[in-house]
Amino acid sequence: MDQRPDKSAPDRSADRPAIIAQAILAGFDRHFGLTRYIAQQAKARYERGDWHGIRRLARDRIAFYDQRVQEAVERLESEFALGQRGQRVADDWLWPRVKRSYVALLADHHQPELAETFFNSVCCKILHRSYFHNGFIFVRPGVSTEYLEADRPSWRVYYPLAGGWRPVLRQMIIDFGLACPFVDIERDLSLVQAAAREHFPPGFVYAADCQLQVLRTLFFRNKGAYLIGRFVNDGELLPFAVPILRDSQGRLYLDTVLFGSERIEALFNFARAYFMVDMDVPSSYVRFLTTLMPTKPESELYTMLGFHKQGKTLFYRDLLQHLKYSHDHFVVAPGIKGLVMLVFTLPSFPYVFKVIMDKRGKEVTREFIKSQYQLVKFHDRAGRMADTWEYSGVPFPKDRIDARLMAELREFAPSQIEEEGDTIVIRHLYIERRMVPLNIYLEKADDAHREHAIVEYGDAIKQMVAANMFPGDMLWKNFGITRQGRVVFYDYDEVAYITDCNFRRIPPPRTPEDEMSAEPWYSVGPHDVFPEEFGTFLLGDPRVREPFMRHHADLLDPAYWQERQRRIREGVLDDVFPYPETLRFRHRLEAQAAATESA
Repeated sequence: MDQRPDKSAPDRSADRPAIIAQAILAGFDRHFGLTRYIAQQAKARYERGDWHGIRRLARDRIAFYDQRVQEAVERLESEFALGQRGQRVADDWLWPRVKRSYVALLADHHQPELAETFFNSVCCKILHRSYFHNGFIFVRPGVSTEYLEADRPSWRVYYPLAGGWRPVLRQMIIDFGLACPFVDIERDLSLVQAAAREHFPPGFVYAADCQLQVLRTLFFRNKGAYLIGRFVNDGELLPFAVPILRDSQGRLYLDTVLFGSERIEALFNFARAYFMVDMDVPSSYVRFLTTLMPTKPESELYTMLGFHKQGKTLFYRDLLQHLKYSHDHFVVAPGIKGLVMLVFTLPSFPYVFKVIMDKRGKEVTREFIKSQYQLVKFHDRAGRMADTWEYSGVPFPKDRIDARLMAELREFAPSQIEEEGDTIVIRHLYIERRMVPLNIYLEKADDAHREHAIVEYGDAIKQMVAANMFPGDMLWKNFGITRQGRVVFYDYDEVAYITDCNFRRIPPPRTPEDEMSAEPWYSVGPHDVFPEEFGTFLLGDPRVREPFMRHHADLLDPAYWQERQRRIREGVLDDVFPYPETLRFRHRLEAQAAATESA
């Protein structure tokens, strides 16, 4: 009888699960090390004023995760023959043991929650969805991050009553180790103190526990570095942030100080680019940030710190939890039905779900639409383009889906759904924060709120332009308004780079017949844009036209767009501040100068 081992039998050696777990964790550690390196490079490029370099770093980092996952998958496939067909028995035995070994490796790890998400990504790449079950992956966290801290604490503490306010504030700035001189740090510290005195009520009393707690590293994005902290007094917390900018001569200055959760939330808005932050224990930073923004979910905080896959993981856990404790139905989202996307929502949950339809009203491919969303994901969103989480194979309980929505899914997106008993699986969808469609808001708003929304609409377009992005379809329905009253763009079918467009003025008609013709009397190229035409489909309502022309008539002038093209092509990056212009210290300095001159 042949006594040689059967090579087709599953390898159940005791060491195999542990070795595979070590290989997956090695892939994650490489990913996190590169992520930290990018944050360190962001600091160096900020100090050099290399703004285009910072944007490239931000784009590169988004792609890093998928690259590292793919590297790990390829290693497991080549070294351990994982992912081969006919391995169901081996998988059922192997993966739960790999998971247990992985948990053991994370006992003293500083990023266990991120490593668990990486494990899920690798596992789901190797195994088909119908091939694995929840025992193979981390549906719930396996290692707690509560009280997890770095060797060096994630934030520094300063005691102004003992050390004096000015010395403490000065040391707080010094401790960040920026390799640039300041224009006038003493002037800036005086401005911070003056702003603080105005913020606190008269007779404010400093308690024995008075302290400033500041996250150890700066938050870098575009042309700004942000100091994030909280003022503690008598057990109460006051969030604050200090943007640090760089002038044309390479000198630094404190641009303002922002107080309160609302101002900090604006920095972390879902329509802004992700921060680059060098941190050893991300969960510690997230815990700190949660105290500053208690209404913002951890999924969005992780995403804004650049860990968008972790954001997806936490969001999905939040959704499952919400479904367990709610009973309303998924319904078609309110608003004008789109030509490309079928959009639905759960009224008790503040997000929308977007599925690319099979029957589309535009001649665009599914691959093109995906590429448009990818373009926006990798681009600076300037605070005006909604971020999205992209998911595949998401199950929904059938009994929670409204009959009309189910009918529309079956009619308009049959290739995107798979019905499995009491569950319907959507093969591919995007999820983003829910907003009120701007066209609906304008119809219901009073005059003051309508004018505010129209000003916001024009500002949104101009800030997108500053980031080299043209919305393409500028209809009101393609914009939404957030609960903070901010207008954000969310329809990406026709977005394009400003520099790829040809902005033209409509030539005068050659004859009276030209002027009366229903067809244009001039040639129109595929990239031609005629801003004078915007008013035709935007400004039919006099209640809208009057405030628009008062605040944003320049958007109807081709010269405006051509000038912005010129600046972008020359490499100019216009400033887009995530806080009101009126809060900037420059206005205080101008007022002081004017008072001195008049005296």
